[in-house]
Amino acid sequence: MKKSLGNLLLGAFIGFLVTVVLGGPLPVIGHFIGGLVAGLIAGGGMGRGALAGFLAGILGGIIIAILVVIGFSALGGILGGALGGLVGGVVGVVLGIFALIFGFFGAIVAAIGGLVGGAIVRK
Repeated sequence: MKKSLGNLLLGAFIGFLVTVVLGGPLPVIGHFIGGLVAGLIAGGGMGRGALAGFLAGILGGIIIAILVVIGFSALGGILGGALGGLVGGVVGVVLGIFALIFGFFGAIVAAIGGLVGGAIVRK
């Protein structure tokens, strides 16, 4: 497979989708498999696979954190008006920060999966 930026980004995106689908029911294994898929698609060796896996994992963490902030802000606004939206937004930001932290740890696991995927493609 030709090494290109497109393959790297495609691997990261497909790995992100796999992580989203498997990350809920199988938290650590889902991140690893998502990174593995990203590394297999990205090709080009272990470093490139690890980068694709890390991008897949961190993309998932960022998206989930944004959804948490928006969700809590909307829920607070629906249930409590303007003040509820403010309180929901503050709670959402705090939980969004926790989601980013856990997303970073998931990205490390996905990077390890990408490293393995890159090693498989290299052989």
